[in-house]
Amino acid sequence: MQQNLQNKKGLVQGVFNQVFDKYDLMNDFMSLGIHRFWKKSLINMMNPSKKNNLIDVACGTGDIGKLFLDSTNKENSITCIDPNKGMISKGKKKLKRYKNINWIISSAEKMPVKDNSFDFYTISFGLRNTKNLDLSLSEAYRVLKPGGRFFCLEFSKIQNENLDFIYKQYSKLIPIIGKYIVGEKEPYEYLIESIDKFLNQEELLDLIKKNKFEKCNYRNLSGGIVSIHTGWKI
Repeated sequence: MQQNLQNKKGLVQGVFNQVFDKYDLMNDFMSLGIHRFWKKSLINMMNPSKKNNLIDVACGTGDIGKLFLDSTNKENSITCIDPNKGMISKGKKKLKRYKNINWIISSAEKMPVKDNSFDFYTISFGLRNTKNLDLSLSEAYRVLKPGGRFFCLEFSKIQNENLDFIYKQYSKLIPIIGKYIVGEKEPYEYLIESIDKFLNQEELLDLIKKNKFEKCNYRNLSGGIVSIHTGWKI
């Protein structure tokens, strides 16, 4: 499934080239810090053990990887993948005390990792930015071990009309905040548009099932502002 907005030449790469240096700061501003609760909820749903390994795709500056290692065993080996060099560089500096993270610059659609390698695959606020959803999901299936589990944390569709109205009004302020903090509003105009055009919860669930995952479901957080979709490789 091609994504028209994301397939505009160089658009997504250009967006993250502009914002990676203040990516974490803007996440806190835009979500009022709630993104930390969302990510922690993903790890709680995962409930990993010390023997599990993880591939975190579209990893940004490594928030999910850090939470995973902190909740299991800091000696575990994990892989963090992102297509943006600046984002990877920022993540390496932020998590320099973690010596067991394998950082790879790569898209989600074609990753330089072996088949059947990981217990868990996570992608947080990144599936929306891929150019091809089917290729990204089929790659997730490929790299998971049999019995491995897929997790996708992503912006979704709000269920309550009143909350949806408030959220849309607040969304109009995000490019202004971006202009003030980052010096650019265009990346955050893209952000709002990409959220608006992305699949709803049931559509994404169907797409995950189409790509061979089984026992798939999702959980809404914060009234559906985001959702966590999961599926198993059986």
